[in-house]
Amino acid sequence: MRLTKKAGVFGATAVIAALALSACGGGTSTDNGSSASADAPYKVAENVSLTGSTTFDKIKADGKITIGVKEDQPNLGFKDPATGEYSGFDIDIARWMAASLGISTDKITFQAVASANREQALVNGQIDLYVGTYSITDKRKTQIDFAGPYLQTGQALLVKKDNTTINSDKDLAGKTVCSATGSTPIQNIKDKYKDTKTVEFDVYSKCVDALKNGQVDAVTTDQPILAGYAAQDPDNLKVVGEPFTTEKYGIGLKKGDSALRKYLNNVLTNGKDIWSKLYDSNLGKSGLKLEQPAVDNY
Repeated sequence: MRLTKKAGVFGATAVIAALALSACGGGTSTDNGSSASADAPYKVAENVSLTGSTTFDKIKADGKITIGVKEDQPNLGFKDPATGEYSGFDIDIARWMAASLGISTDKITFQAVASANREQALVNGQIDLYVGTYSITDKRKTQIDFAGPYLQTGQALLVKKDNTTINSDKDLAGKTVCSATGSTPIQNIKDKYKDTKTVEFDVYSKCVDALKNGQVDAVTTDQPILAGYAAQDPDNLKVVGEPFTTEKYGIGLKKGDSALRKYLNNVLTNGKDIWSKLYDSNLGKSGLKLEQPAVDNY
């Protein structure tokens, strides 16, 4: 569905400001929302006009935004335990979307929400958006809406570096695999790999600890997440096999807020240079080469 002025989704001034590139390159910032990023490849939009969005009306009235994220996924959504600073591709996508709505970095509150609680947090209004390796599924779309996708990837496996028995999902029979409660990957294992035992935790980092301790044979989730953990500890961990599912990451938002969904989709569609810079400065470091997917204007 193409956007038009007649739809009243946004004003020209807002779009130009949201998509304008700054003179500086690079997109990674590591603050926790307390200071503005000087090197972001976008500017904070001014005079944003977005009619028909209750979420935007709330954000504009409050002068701030609360975004649900993950905080234990290196290169995607990570909170430094020493400094409290957030970094990663998802975090930078969240900052970009906030900027397109006229909200500067210092007016963003990042709130960690476990996979199993994401829909409810949006339904209850605890968060305005959710940006955190959030796979778009038909089941989830019965409760919330998605802008995007902003990344397309797939489920893979993380094992110990010296493991020679698991090389792909075809080797999972009789093995114990860990993933996050409420995630698409754990449900996929339960549904399609009946001979595989499963262990669940609220966050993936606990699965990685269980792998290192020998409690499980593998951790499964999307390839970029696993690549981040492997990059943190390359002497002990490795990603094996090719992705065996297709996962499309979307920006979760309130059900029925089509005006905001279309607005954010337009920002993504017209910001390919920005997307590339944010990707290269985050996930590009892991060696994964992915392209920006087309948005789904359902």
